[in-house]
Parts: sequence; C-alpha cells; structure tokens
Amino acid sequence: MPSTREVEHGADDGATARPPHADSPWMVMAFVMSWSRRATGPRSGAGAWFGGADVARSRSGPGAAGRPADRRRRRDSLAEARPAAVEILTMLIDFVGIRRRLPLLAVLVAVGLAAAACGDSSSDDDAASTSSGATEGPGASESGALRLGYFANVTHAPAVIGEEEGMFAASLGEGVQVEYVYFNSGTEAIEALFSGAIDASFIGPNPAINGFAQSGGEALRIVAGTTSGGASLVVREGIDSPEDLAGTTLATPSLGNTQDVALRAWLTEHGYAADVTGGGDVSIRPQANADTLTTFREGAIDGAWVPEPWATRLELEGGGKVLVDERDVWPDGQFVTTHLIVDTDYLGANPQVVRALITGLLEAIDVANEDPARARAATNAGIERITTKALPESTIAGAWERLTFTADPIASSLAKSKDDAVAAGLLDEVDLADIYDLTILNELLAERGNTGVGGL
Repeated sequence: MPSTREVEHGADDGATARPPHADSPWMVMAFVMSWSRRATGPRSGAGAWFGGADVARSRSGPGAAGRPADRRRRRDSLAEARPAAVEILTMLIDFVGIRRRLPLLAVLVAVGLAAAACGDSSSDDDAASTSSGATEGPGASESGALRLGYFANVTHAPAVIGEEEGMFAASLGEGVQVEYVYFNSGTEAIEALFSGAIDASFIGPNPAINGFAQSGGEALRIVAGTTSGGASLVVREGIDSPEDLAGTTLATPSLGNTQDVALRAWLTEHGYAADVTGGGDVSIRPQANADTLTTFREGAIDGAWVPEPWATRLELEGGGKVLVDERDVWPDGQFVTTHLIVDTDYLGANPQVVRALITGLLEAIDVANEDPARARAATNAGIERITTKALPESTIAGAWERLTFTADPIASSLAKSKDDAVAAGLLDEVDLADIYDLTILNELLAERGNTGVGGL
C-alpha cells in the first residue's frame, strides 16, 4: 500500500481513462490473482484482467458472494492455483530485473499469505469468518476487519476527521478492526479495490465511474456522499473572461480525471476545441498538482482547473485568480467531489459493518458542518500525520470556504460527469443504473428524521 510519506496534499482523484500502472504493486497483485484463478477455470469480461478482486462476479443477489459455499469454492480454487501463481511470479521477477525484485517479492509474500489463509486452513467457513475476533460490534457473523481507503486532502475531510477523532472506530465497535490505507489517486484506489487489498474507499466521481465500467458494473457500489464543491479554474493576470483563453495552456490533475473532464466540458460549452493530445484552441496539459503550482509560478502555463487546496494555493502562492468556481456551473452549486464506495461482495456479506461505517461518516459530516474550526484542526492534524506536513492555516481556511459536506451523493452530477467523459472520448458509454446502493444510508437518515436521498 502507498507509504504515508508518499501521499501529497490534494493529489489527483483519479482518471477516467488512465491505463493501469504496469509496475503498480496493486496491479501485480491483481494480475497474479487473476492468473491463478483462471488456472482453475475460464474467466470472462473485466475479470480476465482485474480477476485479483474476483471482479467477474457470479453474484445473483445481496450477499451471494459471501455465502459459505461460494467462499469455500473460491478458497479451494486459490489453493489449487497457488503453485501456478508462484511460478508466474518467479517469471515476472526474472523479467523485470533486480531493481524491481524487492517490490515484487513483497507482493509474493502477500499472495503467499493470502493463499495460506484461503487454501491451507482446515477450519470451516464459520470459523474463518470470525478468525479476526469479531465477536462484538456489527454482527458476529460478519467480517471482523474493514480496510478503508481515503486521500490526505481537504476534499476528503470527513474521512480524515472520522479517523482522527475516532468516529469510525467507535461506530464499528471493538469487534471490527479497521485498517486505513492512504492513496494519491483514484486510480490507485480502484486498483487496490480490484486486487482485494481494500474493502471500501472515499474517492472522486470519475474514478468510481471508471471502476464500475471496467468491472462490467460488478465491482463496487456508491453507498454515501461526502463532499461537494472545491474545484476551480485559476488563471494568471490578463485573463478576465472565457474569450481570453484562445491559445492558452491550462493544466489538470491527470487525463480524464474529474477536473480534466469538467474543464473539457466547460471549454466545449464556450466554443473551444481541445483534444487529448494537447492540441486544439486551448491546450490541456495533464500533470501532477505540485507540478502545476511550479509551472504556474514560472509562467509555463496560463491556468489550471484543480481541486482544493490547490486552487487556493495557486491564488495565494502563485498570484492567480479564480475565473470559474465550479459551483457556478452546476444547479444549486452542488456537484459530487467525493463519495464512499464499497466492494459489492463486501457490502452484501457485511451490511452491519457498512452501516456502522456510514454512521461514523454522518457524525464526521456533522462536525465538518457544525464546528468548522474543530473540523479544520482535525483535518489538518490528520494531513500532517499522514504526509508529515500540515497546510498553512490561510490555505485550509480558504479551501474550506469552497467545500460543502453532505451525505447526498448528488447522483445527477455523476450522470452528467459520465456524459461529459463520453463526449470527450475518454469513456465508452456505460449504464450507471446500478452504481448506487443507498438503502443503508436512507435508513440512517430516516432514523435521524432527515429526508432520504436518491440514486439514478
């Protein structure tokens, strides 16, 4: 998993069309697990590539993949394929050379441990389901562990608060051990979900769409919203209107990511052409947010459509000004920036654990909205703990003003983002009808006396 020291503030929230990293440990894990499973029987669809998380699921109803018989079949198949997995890993290690051997050996150890747990155990499935000591909390028959991902960024503030102030741990109870995994991008988070390395993650809209599409609609479900707002087009002096953008170069976090898609859609609406290679009336340069700040200061780019806190940093540290606050583009200023996704099989097998997770999220959202000073302090403390560097108070305060924290996933904006990505040639058409499962969220909102929210 990513080292806590590698996580940058406000990193890219993931690409819609960004190809998997061939050298990513998550993708090596996914490849090996996929190869191992295919050795025991035919696979098809997305599972042929992302089989490490059993993405090509045969699940026919809620919780089907978590039933004892299915778990036994998957355990036995992995045990049979384990020698083949070791063989292919050895080939991979020889292929990539000595400099890559340590990361791959780490993956080998992880796969070996997973295989030992799944294939060598002589205990029955009921014993395996409580092997982590889940005898208290949300249902003793459910998993005793939750691996939860998020970004060390202000747009993920409720997630940071939920860990920093212990809300998730308290709502999950002593019977569920929660492990936090920190990501730099939505692409990394989806790779980890596909490989089976995490059970749930806070993530941006376009990476969620991408993961859903790549898995044939099987791998994940959006179970709650988290954050709205917090993205802007910041430009240099001399650019005062859309008409001034002809011939300029604008940056985005990565090709096809949430802000990249938003910029391309906005430029199209204003009569500009921009292709994925950087050509057109306006040149779009996908690059890391930290590089965007540097190149903006140097005058190598004219502006950038970026998430917080980078928009505020471009203003405060780069002398830029906001040309477009993305809230002004959407009805009522509301659009999804971050939401919570859960592995579909995990959701079906562990509804009470997910219920407890969403309960903690609602409490964190309450703090973010009702006590901004406390929330900013907790968020910045979490960012510093994860990245070793806190944000300046002026930066986090400025970013906070552009954010709204809500459990509503704002489904209509997700549908629009998907349509914009398709129009830009960054995504094939996909039906998002089943991407939401808001049953648990709406039950909790009803218990609070709040109005429920809808999906697509």
